[in-house]
Amino acid sequence: MSARVQKLGNVLVPVDDLGKALTFYVEVLGLTVKFRDGDRFAALDAGGVTIALAAPEEQVAGALTAPSYKVGDLAEAVAELTAAGAELVSGPEAGPHESRAVLRDPSGNVLVLYSPL
Repeated sequence: MSARVQKLGNVLVPVDDLGKALTFYVEVLGLTVKFRDGDRFAALDAGGVTIALAAPEEQVAGALTAPSYKVGDLAEAVAELTAAGAELVSGPEAGPHESRAVLRDPSGNVLVLYSPL
């Protein structure tokens, strides 16, 4: 079953201005930057969970906070989840660092599935 989650990759948090958001999350909350992709995206360590700050061009789930789950085979996982009642919102598509798809669970909650390129 490919829809099995390998791990919670991150919690995607949409931000309007990555610089301002980093100031808040790093200097005020005390999180550590793990990775930054210019003014598009930053991954922060929140004690074992990654908080992914996404500027508008990286907001694959729109302006919603959404968990991102790593899966083995993205296409198979999307097929299995949609067959089980999830709604495909977008994708699968190749992003700058992974292939990803955005879905809504049967209750309407947004989630992102991804697989490394």
